[in-house]
Amino acid sequence: MKGIATKKSPFLLLLFFWLTMSVVLGQETASSTTNSAEQLARTFVSLLAQQEFQKATDKFDDTMRTAAPPDKLKTIWIDLLKTVGAFQKMEAARIEAVGQYRVVFVTCQFQKQRLDVKVVIDKADRIAGLFFVPIQVEYRPPDYAKSSLFTDREVTVGTGEWALPGTLSLPVGKGPFPAVILVHGSGPHDRDESIGANKPFRDLAWGLASQSVSVLRYEKRTKEYTAKLAASLEGFTVKEETITDALEAVSLLRKTEGIDTNKVFVLGHSLGGTLVPRIGAGNSDIAGFIVMAGAARPLEDLVLEQTLYQASLASELSADGKSKIEEVKRQVMAIKSLSKDSSSQGLLLFAPTSYWLDLQGYNPAIVAKTLKQPMLILQGEQDCQVNPKADFEEWRQALSGRKDVTLKSYPSLNHLFMEVHGKSTGAEYEQAGHVAEAVISDIAAWIKQH
Repeated sequence: MKGIATKKSPFLLLLFFWLTMSVVLGQETASSTTNSAEQLARTFVSLLAQQEFQKATDKFDDTMRTAAPPDKLKTIWIDLLKTVGAFQKMEAARIEAVGQYRVVFVTCQFQKQRLDVKVVIDKADRIAGLFFVPIQVEYRPPDYAKSSLFTDREVTVGTGEWALPGTLSLPVGKGPFPAVILVHGSGPHDRDESIGANKPFRDLAWGLASQSVSVLRYEKRTKEYTAKLAASLEGFTVKEETITDALEAVSLLRKTEGIDTNKVFVLGHSLGGTLVPRIGAGNSDIAGFIVMAGAARPLEDLVLEQTLYQASLASELSADGKSKIEEVKRQVMAIKSLSKDSSSQGLLLFAPTSYWLDLQGYNPAIVAKTLKQPMLILQGEQDCQVNPKADFEEWRQALSGRKDVTLKSYPSLNHLFMEVHGKSTGAEYEQAGHVAEAVISDIAAWIKQH
């Protein structure tokens, strides 16, 4: 099961893995198992609230003890309180069974907002993972998703040790249909690219399938295999994170019944959009590419830009906040100073040295010029994660001579291509919304045109 994650920006979730995979068989009845799990989770949260970090780690399994000893757990908790305010009370709890684990969501009221403290418990009643996550809101399909016009089919992307579960949304009727593969942004995303109260990839899949376009979405490798990847990040790059699996998805669709093999497109969002040119370079049979909020500048620069933007929203920056900005600047400089002769420096901005060396010198817009296929570049003008002027303009300038490239921006849409009133800060991700219908229609029309 998963390990520890704190509430960070979507980009900074890049490789924030701390987790465990400890399975011990037990012989408990379902009711006693449920009761003991909830009680254990509530006791643990109570110890966090009392800042009894030594006692709180007593029920950790071995991997969690290594990943989050008392001093580390204290840092995580104190950092959380700086964001959400003082702990006030525990509320309801609910339990989900996930494989050999029981996942307990303890809803907690903090001074500024409510969060679910997600406690993962193994068969031996040991705590095997910890997350602080937004309260789950029941997903309601957008009006443009017409369930009678498509069906969802479970599929597997790739084979062997990195096989990924996925969902193919296939239009009803006689095919073959054009198809789109959805490629995630930064962080360990699920197939819906769930963030806060939103599921933008499910919106895209169901919206496009309602307009006779098949859509494949799948669990990201860094979510499905977090434990295995966390055990050894040596040599880890965007190839392992994103590119290889996107190419496996292309291969799958090109041999799937009901799919027009000559009309398989790749859509990348955020980091996925940034990597579209590298995905394209790996398979010349892809029919075309869609870039949604793809950064065209170095990722480390975006991290610093996002950090400074969030800091600018505060009425007054604390000494700790200033210190964190300086630390981000230090790590950005360290990344830019890396060379092939550099020894491993541990994690820089949550990624290993190999990750940053692999991206060194990569200019997405320039590489995109070498691709022969048509492209659609989309950008929300209220995006607070990818600069709607600097990055979008990079794509525009690099591809200005291409008649088969379409660029379009949307004045009131944020990084998720959802409507936002006023300035986007990322806080609106906690409010349920949907990818704008205009975006769905534009993508569907462009695919059918090509």
